[in-house]
Amino acid sequence: MTDKETLRYARNILLALHKSLIDFERTGYERLHGPMNAGQLLNTLLEDENFAWLRKFSMLIVEIDEMFDLKDGITGEMVSANLTKIRELVNMSEPDEFFRAKYQFALQNSVEAAGSQGQLQALLSIE
Repeated sequence: MTDKETLRYARNILLALHKSLIDFERTGYERLHGPMNAGQLLNTLLEDENFAWLRKFSMLIVEIDEMFDLKDGITGEMVSANLTKIRELVNMSEPDEFFRAKYQFALQNSVEAAGSQGQLQALLSIE
């Protein structure tokens, strides 16, 4: 598998991980505040500070999608840089303690999130 193919596959797993993390956070939020419709969820994702940690995933997915949409072609350096960003995110090497705490808690309590995390670690050879 080429690095470009690996990145495409990793992006899809990252998207599944992001969705499972949103679902996990939504469930906890709705326990406290009641059910949300899709519009309310979107507003909460964008505006509530308790959901801010999820934006790291959103922004990386968008960055990867924009790279794949480039008309001038994709360089090996671009692919490598995005693979590194995914590795850093999944390794929780981020200095943001709030991010790490929220991410670790979700991984410990969401089978879906932990499964996607494991798939990314295996794909990207992360221990």
